[in-house]
Amino acid sequence: MNPGALSESIQLAVAPVFLLTAVAGMIGALTQRLARVIDRSRVLQAALGDDSVQLKPHTVSAYERELVHIAQRGRLINTSMIFLVLCAILIGLTILELFFAETTTGKLQLSQYVLHTFVGGIGSFILALLSLLAEVLIASYSIHWKAPHSS
Repeated sequence: MNPGALSESIQLAVAPVFLLTAVAGMIGALTQRLARVIDRSRVLQAALGDDSVQLKPHTVSAYERELVHIAQRGRLINTSMIFLVLCAILIGLTILELFFAETTTGKLQLSQYVLHTFVGGIGSFILALLSLLAEVLIASYSIHWKAPHSS
């Protein structure tokens, strides 16, 4: 194997790694969002389950509505996480296919799998972004920007 061809194959195979870096960053951000959602859910559930504190009916109703929004957000974060992991797997397979296609034949002869794994990876990334967008919108619209009137 000629060193020039090997160098080219490594460059070609490493290009999709930048997408993997973006996926890793998004997984980290989603993990933080999920942790905040879980923490808030625990606080609300503890407040609703504490019989020693008498909550006003409108507060109970507000907490229950917020728990519904939190559950929706958690499902969307998990959906986005699934798509990101699928994206990472497919892009990883693409990298392997590109590298092995170059190194085993001496010249690049791509199989049709490269196209499928790459397009599948990009599609999964887009679906993850759409799920994240939906979660952010639910989070934004569930916030009460004005203080509730006390009764």
